[in-house]
Amino acid sequence: MLRGWLRDKKEELNASTHSLDALSEPQDIEASMRAANHIMNDDLQAAEDGLANGTSSFHKMGKGMVAFLRATLGFEPEIMREASERLADAESTASADHRKAQRDQQVHRSAIYPVGSEFALCHAQAQLMSAVVGVLNESLTESIRGFYKLRKAFVTLDAILDAEDKYVRGNPRQALSGRASVDSMRSNNSSQSVKAIPGGLGDVRPNGKKQDRSLLNTVRQNEAQAAAKSTKYGDGPPMAKDDDDDDDDDDDEFYDADESHETSQKTDTYAGHIEIDGVTKDLAKNSLDEDNRSETQELPPLKALSSNHQVLDHGPDSDVFSNPIDVFIHSGANLCFGLLLVMISMIPPAFNRLLFIIGFHGDRDRGLRLLWQASKFHNINGAMAGLCLLGFYHQVITFADVLPEPSITRTSENEAQQDVQGYPQERCEALLQDMRSRHPKSHLWLLEQARMEAMNRRLSTALSILESSAKHKSPLKQVEALNMFEKSLMAMSMHDYKLCAESFLNCVKLNNWSHALYYYFAGAAHVESYRHCVMSGGSEKERKKHAEKATKYFHQAPQHAGKKKFMARQLPFDVFVARKIQKWDARAKEWDVPFIDAVGVSPLEEMIFFWNGYRRMDDAQLQTSLENLKWSDDPARGNKTTWAKEEADEKAILAVLRAVTLRNLQRFDEAATILQENVLAVPNSELRSGLRDDWTAPCARYEMGVGAWMRRKQGGKEEVEWVKECEGWIEKAAKWEGYELDARVGLKIATAQDTIKKFWGERKAA
Repeated sequence: MLRGWLRDKKEELNASTHSLDALSEPQDIEASMRAANHIMNDDLQAAEDGLANGTSSFHKMGKGMVAFLRATLGFEPEIMREASERLADAESTASADHRKAQRDQQVHRSAIYPVGSEFALCHAQAQLMSAVVGVLNESLTESIRGFYKLRKAFVTLDAILDAEDKYVRGNPRQALSGRASVDSMRSNNSSQSVKAIPGGLGDVRPNGKKQDRSLLNTVRQNEAQAAAKSTKYGDGPPMAKDDDDDDDDDDDEFYDADESHETSQKTDTYAGHIEIDGVTKDLAKNSLDEDNRSETQELPPLKALSSNHQVLDHGPDSDVFSNPIDVFIHSGANLCFGLLLVMISMIPPAFNRLLFIIGFHGDRDRGLRLLWQASKFHNINGAMAGLCLLGFYHQVITFADVLPEPSITRTSENEAQQDVQGYPQERCEALLQDMRSRHPKSHLWLLEQARMEAMNRRLSTALSILESSAKHKSPLKQVEALNMFEKSLMAMSMHDYKLCAESFLNCVKLNNWSHALYYYFAGAAHVESYRHCVMSGGSEKERKKHAEKATKYFHQAPQHAGKKKFMARQLPFDVFVARKIQKWDARAKEWDVPFIDAVGVSPLEEMIFFWNGYRRMDDAQLQTSLENLKWSDDPARGNKTTWAKEEADEKAILAVLRAVTLRNLQRFDEAATILQENVLAVPNSELRSGLRDDWTAPCARYEMGVGAWMRRKQGGKEEVEWVKECEGWIEKAAKWEGYELDARVGLKIATAQDTIKKFWGERKAA
């Protein structure tokens, strides 16, 4: 208790010293949001200047959001450190102001939200953004701590939206009026607080003696207790407090460890060791609380928990949002909870064990709807929601293959409602136009415009937008680097090898996230240039130039591998690069050929596959890819000596790349036959171990599923039968044992599983 009291006093000293009242809060919110919004117009200096002198929770949250955006755009270590520091300060200040709000009778009293919800939201926003930065951090400890924060942010955000739910149901007096914190969420049947598990997850016990309860049900069941109790905080917001005197989560200690193991001091919420090399396995063994060991396994999907939620979908001009504090809470809660639900829904199968820490499931559909609602508001929250939405549709959806068809459903009021999980093109176009009108100087929206064109298989137009944008450089270095990386990928898919190589080498100068990746791509582009010289009868001088550059950049790549880490582990692509170069070096020595001739199936086409560039190509560009792949097995086109020596794994690479290209040309039968004969019929032992490429077997099964999904409307058999076939292949791919770049492929698999689940749900409802 003394420890908690001392920490409370320390936070209050560090927090803003002004009193909380109904006049100053709206002014602070509007000033801070207006200043922070400058970052969405690429004006970093105006944002920093506008926030510099503010000491309120809202100003500090604005500073944190500015740094967070820069950190997530560029992944630069120094910016991520700055973001972590700012967000920690914002979290601390919001916590102290939250306590003040419980005692101050002059604070804003909302008809929708409990007293002090604005500070609870700031606290949750800081936790959510800190969690993302923590996961991007190179330390496993910080990553685990990040997942831990996600759980706590979930409690706060879910309860805020629960208050909205009550308001919409026409019972504003029933909104959370009590302190929905740890104490008020205790069960009558248990002396243990929900807070025994970080994030507060109800009262599930593995012995089955007590009924399973979701977080939402826990909050609702205890509202009456909360309202009836008289606590030292009085009426308060739905904040998952981390400042209880007797149970202080924020005092839990986390220690960085060396590369071989992770050690954590025993706490109330987690104990044990995590072996980095076996992190997934060990996370399954170590629950966060001994009495709740099975909880995350038994937790139902969030869709089931929130299916009856009423949505507060009024726009910014509605009388409901006449007070800027309510606007801030609503737009911020929808942004954060929506982003949280979408992020968790995208966890690939390879990382499913992380749900043991997070403790809840994502809900992509609900998350996207919340983001769309937040995007209506003309503040930093609305702009961030717009950026998240366009990023999701233009990157995650572009990266996926098994997607629901755009559809119109009916709400309970019989109003048309557009599906948000596929690609609502008209809605995205309108959103982008709105964002560009709000932020006319920003290169971020031009980047999204280019991605939208690329998604519609208009790569030339997309590239023109980026090149035009580059003539007027953004003041934000991170945005410039992002534009250059996107330009590199587009040039790769357009088979402009010179531009591709030059652009990736420029990425080395602009960003330090993964130089190994940039050099590898540049080397792959020069391999294609070399092969085209050979096939077209180019000069010996030209061939030699490209061969030397390809060899140089390929061997530079491993020198930079391992310098960046994710959750204390080498980046997956760095591992891939190091093995590839080893493989080709070994073949060059064994076959007694130059390195350039030991390179296997087109490494550039392989990268196009992993970045799903085929989905951006028009038919002519897809035909070019088919021609490039002929180098390997067509003596008349190129390789006349080494193909006969190739092992099964290299032939499987060719089969998968050729099948994907044919599938994008809608030549489904040819694609399936190639996969069945050249990958599925090959014993798995011939595709694994040593320096072999082991990703082809699971990817072939995924591709078989994609082909079945795309043929479901073309006859041959009933749609349901095609979907069942698709589901069978996707599940085989999902359950495949670990392989290289499985997390990248896993994003596709996770989206496919979500789409299939949606299909069966809609069919059952019909």
